[in-house]
Amino acid sequence: MSNDIITKVKFAKSASIPLASVSGATKNSALAAMAQALDSNREKIISANKIDIAAAEKLADAGKLSRSLVKRLKVDDTKIDEMIAGVRDVLKFEDPVGKTLSALELDSGLELYQVSCPIGLIGVIFESRPDVVPQIMSLCLKSGNATIFKGGSEAGNSNRAIFDVLVSAIESTEGIPHGAFALMETREEVNEMLKLDDYINLIIPRGSNEFVKYIQDNTRIPVLGHSSGICHVYVDKEADMKKALEVCYDSKVQYPAVCNAMETLLVHKGFAGTFLPDMGKKYDAAGVELRCDERSFDILQNSGLMKAVIHATEEDWKTEYNDLILSIKIVDSMEEAIEHINKYGSHHTDAIITENNTAASRFIDLVDSSSVMWNASTRFADGFRYGKGAEVGISTNKIHARGPVGMEGLLIYKYALLGNGHKVADYVGKNARKYTHKKLKAQLSGKMG
Repeated sequence: MSNDIITKVKFAKSASIPLASVSGATKNSALAAMAQALDSNREKIISANKIDIAAAEKLADAGKLSRSLVKRLKVDDTKIDEMIAGVRDVLKFEDPVGKTLSALELDSGLELYQVSCPIGLIGVIFESRPDVVPQIMSLCLKSGNATIFKGGSEAGNSNRAIFDVLVSAIESTEGIPHGAFALMETREEVNEMLKLDDYINLIIPRGSNEFVKYIQDNTRIPVLGHSSGICHVYVDKEADMKKALEVCYDSKVQYPAVCNAMETLLVHKGFAGTFLPDMGKKYDAAGVELRCDERSFDILQNSGLMKAVIHATEEDWKTEYNDLILSIKIVDSMEEAIEHINKYGSHHTDAIITENNTAASRFIDLVDSSSVMWNASTRFADGFRYGKGAEVGISTNKIHARGPVGMEGLLIYKYALLGNGHKVADYVGKNARKYTHKKLKAQLSGKMG
């Protein structure tokens, strides 16, 4: 294993200890410096990104890189504005470290506090999107976690430019330990990182389903998985036509290259005849290729939309396109739609369009996904839109962190027991003292002076 990797990881692990106790005010100063640095270094970042884009375009032309990855790679002024807004949103949040989650009196003068604390050292491995660096760095800084980043080679120049700008701003802030954030840059370093379970406490992969699965299968480090996004919209027989047209268009077309874009449209048979011809025209105008089951194919064929309409295969129901391609299926009931979603979906984000409250409630209860929408676009499944500021990613794991994960997914807790010479021996035997187990409203911070 490379000495350089071990050195960086050990240094970051050492820095994670003092970083955990840095004050909220100091972390906010560093976050403000990060936002300012992004704004002041736009030209440097965009110039580096243009080098990556040019190389990626050549790979895409040669069929070696998908167009959706090229789209995710782009950084312009608008994207930098979004990065800055995300960092500044994190700055506004309360310091999440050291919060008393629960307090219990065990006996007079013996008090137990459950307190939030950082995880420690986090490894972030991601594909293509350079905006992951400020998103996750801001969250990790605020939550007191040291972080090792490893981005895809296709974004190497962009990642390095953004990382250098941000770390320079952070480490110029008095009170922040140096070396808490590091960047790995070669493909070989990924596999080496995955072996460092003695140092790295959590791995966060950001990328395709295959990429995330590879990470999960090749490490003993806990993985907070950002799954693929095979997202569905089900249009019920009692849907409002205007809402259905607008939400289904937004869910697919607004930004098709991301994990919360719709990939399969399910339509109740009682609504399909009037809905699909109008919906098909809107998709046709946007350049969307439609892959249809027999019933939806016939409806769209009769409406004259044959140019971009083909027959769906079984594989289409399992596919995340990340492109202007959409699978369409007509279902006989909402129950059939739910069954299809739970069978083929990735438990990411799914939506129902209906004016029937009972149907919406049942759909929300029975669809096994981390986010379920009612009369709203799947594109809302995002940490920033959920008010979490920048997000770590969208986890479909059935653990403490599910759906769009913000700072809460980067924190664990410890127990602090405050006594006054208390001994377990006093609570056993014939004349044992009794535990009171009384809930307290006190905060640990107030007890520590």
